[in-house]
Amino acid sequence: MSDLRTILDRIDFTDDALVQKQLADQHSRVRERLAQIQNIVLGMSGKGGGGKSTVTANLGMALARTGLKVGILDADLNGPSIPHMLGLQDQNWRPNGQQVEPAIGPSGLRVASMGFFLDQDQPVRWDGPTHLSHVWLGMLESGTLREFLGDVHWGQLDVLLVDMPPGAAADKPPAILQFIPDAAGAVFVTTPSKVTVSVVRRSVAYANDLGLRILGLVENFADLFGESNAADDCLQKIPYDPDLARSLDTGEPLPANHPAAAMFDNLAAKLMETLR
Repeated sequence: MSDLRTILDRIDFTDDALVQKQLADQHSRVRERLAQIQNIVLGMSGKGGGGKSTVTANLGMALARTGLKVGILDADLNGPSIPHMLGLQDQNWRPNGQQVEPAIGPSGLRVASMGFFLDQDQPVRWDGPTHLSHVWLGMLESGTLREFLGDVHWGQLDVLLVDMPPGAAADKPPAILQFIPDAAGAVFVTTPSKVTVSVVRRSVAYANDLGLRILGLVENFADLFGESNAADDCLQKIPYDPDLARSLDTGEPLPANHPAAAMFDNLAAKLMETLR
């Protein structure tokens, strides 16, 4: 898995019988990996721009600061931002036999992301007739997520956070849900605006239809829209903080004693209490 192409080279789409065997083998590897992970939490939203990746990255660091073993899977294949936020954009993945060692971030965070394969400012360019078939593109994306789950050496984890793509596109949550245990839960990130809360609520209803456990909401930019419109299931309100924004731009984590870091520590504690 030294480059993007090798993620998908294992699947020969021209032989149906071989495809079925290869997919079965991959699903088996995924099950073996995920059996070592105690909790899987999806970070979701109803639309982009609300700070979902911000919350995922800082929540991961907060959980890791408590001594928990934590991983982050950046499932936003076309807009990966987790490596930059954690200051990992210059790290290279290390092949280790038939598996790959994840990048190691602050406090020992284990990270997998498409961002490690892309040059700066370059989009994902899939091989194959993606311009002809949305189904083909979906197969490529699902195959990549399956490889991230099955071939990355996650090891024993207390929590795996999955930074989902923005929105509630009908194909994205099922693409990841087909690989993860039924016990997985979701944290939804919103802003206080009525429009955003309305969209996120639709995503929550959709997640309920999929059988996801709803762990709660996080209200980002909590001080920028006037009165809050989040409900009682709001785990944490995160006001805008220029230091936090700067830390994500530079990839330099906030000091553990910074007030914004303390808010994510509080969110981490509430999340773990909810997961018990």
